Amino acid sequence: MSSNSMGKSVGRTNKKREVDYAAAARRWAENNRSGRKPTIQDVADLAGVSKKTISRIINNSPLVNATTRKGIQELIREIGYRPDPQARGLASKRSFLVGLITDNPTPQYVVNIQHGILDVLRQTGYELVVHPCDRKSNTFLEDAKRFVEVQKLYGVILTPSVSEDERLAEELRRLGCAYIRIASIALDMESRMIVTNDREGGKEAARHLAKLGHIRIACVTGRRSFRSSTERIAGFEEGLAEYGLKVPPDYMLHGDYTFECGFALGTDLLDLDPPPTAVFAANDEMAAGILQALHVAGHTPPESLSVVGFDDFETATRVWPRLTTARTPARKIGRLAAERLFEFYEGSRAVPAENQTTPELIERDSTRRPSR
Repeated sequence: MSSNSMGKSVGRTNKKREVDYAAAARRWAENNRSGRKPTIQDVADLAGVSKKTISRIINNSPLVNATTRKGIQELIREIGYRPDPQARGLASKRSFLVGLITDNPTPQYVVNIQHGILDVLRQTGYELVVHPCDRKSNTFLEDAKRFVEVQKLYGVILTPSVSEDERLAEELRRLGCAYIRIASIALDMESRMIVTNDREGGKEAARHLAKLGHIRIACVTGRRSFRSSTERIAGFEEGLAEYGLKVPPDYMLHGDYTFECGFALGTDLLDLDPPPTAVFAANDEMAAGILQALHVAGHTPPESLSVVGFDDFETATRVWPRLTTARTPARKIGRLAAERLFEFYEGSRAVPAENQTTPELIERDSTRRPSR
């Protein structure tokens, strides 16, 4: 064989074979006179790929080329292949359930995270199972362990503050259960984390108030057991320091992320002497409570007090004045967590999946320049 002909032969061998999926479906129909139900191996043979690739497509893994995915999904529909859920579960020794373990006191945060996870799970055959818990409970770890074992979960997503509990992460590793931790800072290896960078949101809130000209600025913290509260307040103080400002000790009030707490502390803010001209609350629920306390006391925000929150959930636009706040993209965070969870069993991407989000300050009606 000449070098030219050999080169042509090699070129033909290395050229990627393009599959006519419609023709493959017709071949199956013509050759399957007995009406035998197709298997995953049949689909793989017709498509010219491995069973693993077919499995990834069935499970809606993001690791398959979009064109290939579309063609094989059409082939699957045409030949009538139906995966056997029981067989899939036996093969993987896992159920097709994704767990969400949460103790977050902000209901809308949990709902938005769920929506993001379901955006990924939809059409995959996987379902979401939610385990609300109390991290302070004596049975917290045992209850979480029982949840994982009884459900034989594919994997678990952890929201703050359970995501910050190293004991739980260690227990999940011992059980061999894949998990993703959502937290304000990196607490684990990159493949197990979605980092929300809450400190940056606190900085942006502080810069906004400082640029408006506020000097007497108060701060209402979140739950002390939540790392998110620590990060948000630390970022706020760092942002103020850029302008030579700081929060006096008497202006630092400790909250618990609830509306009721915000209402109570809003009254306390009015009793400070001199009163602040602005306040940063570590979440929107407390900020809404502060606004309510001002209204009840006969004050008109933001003329009497500018208020900044954190999260930008539905509450922020349902109060008056509408709330200036640092937006947490909770639905996106849920999507990223679910996508990263699937990577544990499906392999690595050529380009690593995104695992960071950063809050964005949304300016509305609850802040203005201080009255002179």
